[in-house]
Amino acid sequence: MATTQYTPPAAKTDDPFTIVIPTRNEAATIADIVTRSLQLTPFVLVMDTASNDGTPALAIQRGAQVVNVPKQGKGLAIRAAANHVTTPLVVFIDADGSHVVEDIPKLIAPLHAGSADHVQASRLIGGSSELHGGFDEFFRLSGSALITALINWRFQVRLSESQNGFRALRLDLLRQLDLREKITTIEQEMVIKTLKVGGRLAEIPSHEHKRMHGYSSIRLSQVWWRYVYSVIKLLII
Repeated sequence: MATTQYTPPAAKTDDPFTIVIPTRNEAATIADIVTRSLQLTPFVLVMDTASNDGTPALAIQRGAQVVNVPKQGKGLAIRAAANHVTTPLVVFIDADGSHVVEDIPKLIAPLHAGSADHVQASRLIGGSSELHGGFDEFFRLSGSALITALINWRFQVRLSESQNGFRALRLDLLRQLDLREKITTIEQEMVIKTLKVGGRLAEIPSHEHKRMHGYSSIRLSQVWWRYVYSVIKLLII
């Protein structure tokens, strides 16, 4: 568990950034996400977790660097990325087309200005085309709201959410967080550990769209207990 207080370096408005895209079987969307990302930075890194649909080849064809992560799990992909990114700033974005690539300049602006060390996009203030309409969405939103409320209570902050995968932070902070989660629970881990080490956390509004193709592999009935266990462990220890 990271305990040393974070000391941010001097802000530079021209600090370059790497866009990291965790993937698993996103052949239908990865080419578009990589192409749009390369319009913002030459550093685009696809962390692929055992795709079998040609996702890595398509990413390479469009100009991304690809790292193969042997085991499945978004958390494992994000943890591995910390060892491959070389720029001072890193942006994480999903490969399914739900995040707005063009919002990345807004996401990294507080980092360039030196007013934050970790910035998350919020679909609660930016709107979502996905988190409503059915019981599964209701339970996801309710669970997320409860976890965020616990984080706000523990650290006396006013975050609107804590699970969005669209976020940017300083590389030195990412490496200091000593991340351990293996699946999507890593997003709330990143938020909690940033606050624990004294990192400055900010939010920007960004709309969340529905997946462009296919379906999410996350099954709430199978992973809800991992979210509960993770947040309790991280808030208490």
